[in-house]
Amino acid sequence: MELPHQSQSGGGGDAHRIDHEGSSSQKRMGRGKIEIKRIENTTNRQVTFCKRRNGLLKKAYELSVLCDAEVALVVFSSRGRLYEYANNSVRATIERYKKAYSTSTSAESVSEANTQYYQQESTKLKRQIREIQNLNRHILGEALSTLSLKELKNLESRLEKGLSRVRSRKHETLLAEVEFMQKREIELQNHNNFLRAKIGEFERAQQQQQHQHEQNFLMAPGGGTICDTIASSQQPPPPFDRNFF
Repeated sequence: MELPHQSQSGGGGDAHRIDHEGSSSQKRMGRGKIEIKRIENTTNRQVTFCKRRNGLLKKAYELSVLCDAEVALVVFSSRGRLYEYANNSVRATIERYKKAYSTSTSAESVSEANTQYYQQESTKLKRQIREIQNLNRHILGEALSTLSLKELKNLESRLEKGLSRVRSRKHETLLAEVEFMQKREIELQNHNNFLRAKIGEFERAQQQQQHQHEQNFLMAPGGGTICDTIASSQQPPPPFDRNFF
């Protein structure tokens, strides 16, 4: 890899000496933290930029080689001069970055939108639950001290309308129950009449069967009844005929 070289100028030695003196002065301050702030001296700032830029480009190159990473580095100096490095292509890496950023941003936007939606829905449901709980307490005659006169009138109106609907529904239910019982009574009466008719038919059939059995029992073998046979057997014998001999 070819790294950009520092720009050469006539005052390069002086700039190097100034930078060395600045470093020496920083060392004389001790080995504590070096304060990071803008270098006010223009020459010293330019020299530091060149050194740090070259070091940064070298680190980018090492990172791409050692870790097989796609690296793109873009640096603009204070004078607007462009310095860049890419192991592939700066433009291609930037396009890849745009796609990755767009996908990540879209996913985050969707996730954030979903989170906001569910938070709003949760807040709305909690508010509705509180309102329903308060209304239930008010219907039971509880926590009425917090209501204004207008709210009490509205509650009274709602209770009256609700009570009217309850009574109307109760009346409809009673009528339906009475109608059902009347129909049931008629059905039972019809079934009872049917059973009585069946019983009457059965009794008449039994009587006829018994009468027929009695008739059959009283019939004699000669065609008459048993009573006639008994009566004929009980008649007195005929008078004795003297002239018979």
